[in-house]
Amino acid sequence: AAPAEVRLSRRRWAVLLLFSSYSLCNAFQWLQYGSINNVFVRFYDVSAFAIDWLSMSYMLAYIPLLFPVAWLLDKKGLRLIALAGSALNAVGAWVKLGSMKPHLFPVTVLGQVICALAQVFILGMPSRIASVWFGSHEVSTACSIAVFGNQLGIAVGFLVPPVLIPNVEDVEKLAYHISIMFFMTAGVASALFILVILVFKEKPPNPPSRAQASIQSRPTAEYSYVQSILRLLRNANFLLLMVTYGLNVGCFYALSTLLNRMVIHHYPGEEVNAGRIGLTIVLSGMVGALISGIWLDRTKTYKQTTLVIYIMSLVGMIIYTFTLSLGHLWVVFVTAGMLGFFMTGYLPLGFEFAAELTYPESEGTSSGLLNVSAQIFGIAFTIGQGQIMDRFGTKAGNLFLCSFLFLGTVMTAFIKADLRRQQANLENEQT
Repeated sequence: AAPAEVRLSRRRWAVLLLFSSYSLCNAFQWLQYGSINNVFVRFYDVSAFAIDWLSMSYMLAYIPLLFPVAWLLDKKGLRLIALAGSALNAVGAWVKLGSMKPHLFPVTVLGQVICALAQVFILGMPSRIASVWFGSHEVSTACSIAVFGNQLGIAVGFLVPPVLIPNVEDVEKLAYHISIMFFMTAGVASALFILVILVFKEKPPNPPSRAQASIQSRPTAEYSYVQSILRLLRNANFLLLMVTYGLNVGCFYALSTLLNRMVIHHYPGEEVNAGRIGLTIVLSGMVGALISGIWLDRTKTYKQTTLVIYIMSLVGMIIYTFTLSLGHLWVVFVTAGMLGFFMTGYLPLGFEFAAELTYPESEGTSSGLLNVSAQIFGIAFTIGQGQIMDRFGTKAGNLFLCSFLFLGTVMTAFIKADLRRQQANLENEQT
């Protein structure tokens, strides 16, 4: 068959913005409990560990459901996955509105689990949307913007709950303020679901790049999902990236979940500032993600950029560890911002490097495996660091994360830059 004409669609930016928006809403629901952990502990009269599990449910749900959802993404395409993700996100938000009494903690758990299911339909999408809708000169930037939405949601999750829900003793007052947050979330999630129905399309009329045209022209019978996973698991460079990505992002998940407990321990009564420190981590990380995406589109130096960002994540974590207890909140803001710039800036780098190392395999499968690794390490690190903090203090807990970031840095140095997608684009252009 003659190769399809390569052309960019103007709709691509609307699709990307819409995905980023419902990803934002879902990420906000991940952190809306953890950022005011102490308030929800008192409202529902449960342990801090039970509230931590509301965040960890996102990580736990992802691990068994990745493969069925990645299979659906390959068989049914982007639109069905977008509809499922945005619908579950809205349903979970409405269920939480039924948990406005202290004895209804199981209902809020149910709502959070539904939102956790939605996340499975969201996390593996950025690199797939970037490849299907965007040209080879803008694919890394598009992936960064797609991840950007998720990070902005985490930022809003740090910022908004401490502002909307004051730390008051009156349970009735608390219920009123919590209900405002839940109503706002449900309204936004429902509006985004309707927009997905109206705006989100499967793919553009023409492929946006030579690499994508080559994939679309391949007969469907040639593709086997199980064989694709087996090929990925035999790819030594991808396996190394999978472990190093899990170590880095798992540290970020643990840090985000336990941040409120860390800051309150050293600075009692500073719930709002704890949220602002989390916001600083994520906002600086979003800048880092965008800069690294643009840098990759210009230079294609995937291995070198990934290694430098990893080393700086380790340095940032060490500095943050030793400045948290100094007694100066402004110092914590500065060091947390530096840590976030590199640690959160690493997220889209991992997706894009994986897409390069594994072409022509599905980006949904490769990024899904990266996310499974991150969720497994995230659960282990959150439980491990939480236990260490309870027994030995916050510094010991943070040093625990530093040791794994050091291991990840060493392993990243051994990944070979086998840029298969770049090679395919070059060969097609020469042909």
